[in-house]
Amino acid sequence: MLEIQKKLTNTFYALLALPATAMGFALSIQISALSWILSSKYKLDIHDVGLVWAAGPIAGILGQVIIGIISDNVWFLNGRRRPFILIGGFLAAMMLLALPNIDVISSSLGIDGILGVAIAVALTLDLAINISFNPTRSIIADVTPEGVERTKGYTWMQTISGTFGVLAYVIGAVWNNYVLIYFGVFLVLVLSVIPTLFIEEPRNLAKGTNHQDKHETKASFGAILSYIEPLWGFLIYSVYAITMRVLNIHFDNYYAEIICFVITIVFILKVLFQKSEGKSAAEKGLIGFKKVLAAHSFTWVGIQTMFVYMFAYVQYKVFG
Repeated sequence: MLEIQKKLTNTFYALLALPATAMGFALSIQISALSWILSSKYKLDIHDVGLVWAAGPIAGILGQVIIGIISDNVWFLNGRRRPFILIGGFLAAMMLLALPNIDVISSSLGIDGILGVAIAVALTLDLAINISFNPTRSIIADVTPEGVERTKGYTWMQTISGTFGVLAYVIGAVWNNYVLIYFGVFLVLVLSVIPTLFIEEPRNLAKGTNHQDKHETKASFGAILSYIEPLWGFLIYSVYAITMRVLNIHFDNYYAEIICFVITIVFILKVLFQKSEGKSAAEKGLIGFKKVLAAHSFTWVGIQTMFVYMFAYVQYKVFG
């Protein structure tokens, strides 16, 4: 263990913040440059750009929940969070490098259109970011004692990560997004890999660090899916829409949209009206998490979805 980690110096807090900074920078590049490069260089229309973005939440929803649970209960490469940070950082850097070269990748694979490759790159990039994001934050709790020291760790993380996030937008505005992307490839790779190798993780987590006892955090894939029950409709529709567009299949009706909308509303209401009386502390926590997810879905994504369905219906009636 490094001496700076033993003494919890400011240098160590800065080092500890760098993996989260790398993922935040990758996310800033994605937000800043993805739509721009797809529409300007590859000439995708707005509907196809939207489908590329729709691939992201699939990775985000599943990735954060699944990896968050798994990383509490593994030990690999002398770390609990380290493997996910290293793998996620490498993948994120490679997918950023792929963004300006989607046409080259498509040609080398013998694929006529670039939409499928663009979706694959965006999906992998989002998955890589989400694989690493939770571990980069969890590692701070793992290596700092509860209280002022842990708060200080997260304060350093937010400060450094936020500063670099602003820097990403400045680079794109002052120079251009190509400079931002290629600079980001180097930065994300370096900040996610090198600092992680110098942070020593405890083999056994302190009680309460991972918020649940070990036997409570182990879950099957079916249990994990139940955690995100309010989002099932969105997930189903994202997969459906992307598949139909890639296969170039079109329907003259909106039955699938209506069915997914109904599924979404049903499961959101089911979760919101779920009772927590007589449940264990772990079950109450899970119910609370699902209710927050359901409320967020209903008030934000749900409202947007309703507007999309309304617009599609009006367009269908007016323009045929």
